[in-house]
Amino acid sequence: MNNSYENSFLSKSIFNTQNIVLANIGWAVLALLYFLLFSAKVPGADGIESRAEWYVIGTNIFEALAYLGASILCLRNWLSQQIVSGRNVWLLIGLGMLSYFIGGIIFGYTEIVLKDEPDVSVGDIFFVLSYLLLGAGMILAVASRRINLEKWQWLIVLAIAVFGSLLAWWISMQQEIPSELLVAILNWFYVVSDVVLLIIATTLLLAFWGGRVSQSWRMIAAAAFSLYIADMWFKYAQGPNYQSGEILEVFWVFSGVLFGMGAVLEYDASLRRTRRTSGRKRA
Repeated sequence: MNNSYENSFLSKSIFNTQNIVLANIGWAVLALLYFLLFSAKVPGADGIESRAEWYVIGTNIFEALAYLGASILCLRNWLSQQIVSGRNVWLLIGLGMLSYFIGGIIFGYTEIVLKDEPDVSVGDIFFVLSYLLLGAGMILAVASRRINLEKWQWLIVLAIAVFGSLLAWWISMQQEIPSELLVAILNWFYVVSDVVLLIIATTLLLAFWGGRVSQSWRMIAAAAFSLYIADMWFKYAQGPNYQSGEILEVFWVFSGVLFGMGAVLEYDASLRRTRRTSGRKRA
C-alpha cells in the first residue's frame, strides 16, 4: 500500500506538466548552445575544413531524442480517453514523430557509420511517411473544429502560403535538376509537404486561438514553422561541399521539442477540463 502510494506520488511529482515542459525547454536550450559553440569547421590533416565527428553525432542525438520524446508524449494523448482534440489526431502525429525519429536514425547511421550520403536511402521511406502522418493528423484536427476565420485571418493564411511557396520555389530553382526521376519526385514531395504543413499550421493557430487548448496548438504551429525553416535551409545548403551540423539545423530539434510541448499542454488542458466537469456533476 505504502509502496504503491509512494510510486504514484513520485510519478505525479516528477512527470507532471511543468517538469516535462521545463525538460523540453532545457533540451532546446542545450541544443542551441551545442550548435552555437561547436558547429565551427576545423582544418583536417589534408587541409580541408570539416566538423568533428563527435559534434555530428551529438547533433543526431539531440534531434533523435527530441522526436522520440515527442512521439511518446503524443501517443500518451492517444491513450487518454479525455483528450480534447481527438485521440486519432494524436495517434497520427505521434506515429509521424516516431517515423521521423526512425528516419533520422537511419540517416545518421548512413552518414556517420557508413560514410555515405546517397540521394535516396531507406530513411526517406520514414521521412515520407512522417509527412503523410503529420499532414493527416493536422488536417483531422482542422476538420474536427468548425473553421470560422475572419477575413483578416484568411489574409494571413494566404500571405504565409504565398511567401512559403515562393521561398520554397526560389530555393528549389537554385539547385541542380536531379538526373534521377525518384530523386526529383522526393525533392518536390518534401518541398510541397513543407508548404502544406505551414499552411495547415497557420490555419490551426488562428482557428484554435483563444480556445481551451490554444496553447498546445500554438506549440504545434511553431513546430511546423521550425520544421519548415530547417528543411528549407537543408535544401538551400545542399551541394558538393555540404556537411551536417549547420546552425539552422537546430530548428529540427526545436520542431521535435515543440511537438512534444504541444502534446503535454493538450494533455494537461484535457485533464483540467475533465476535473472541472466531474466537479460540477458531483456538486
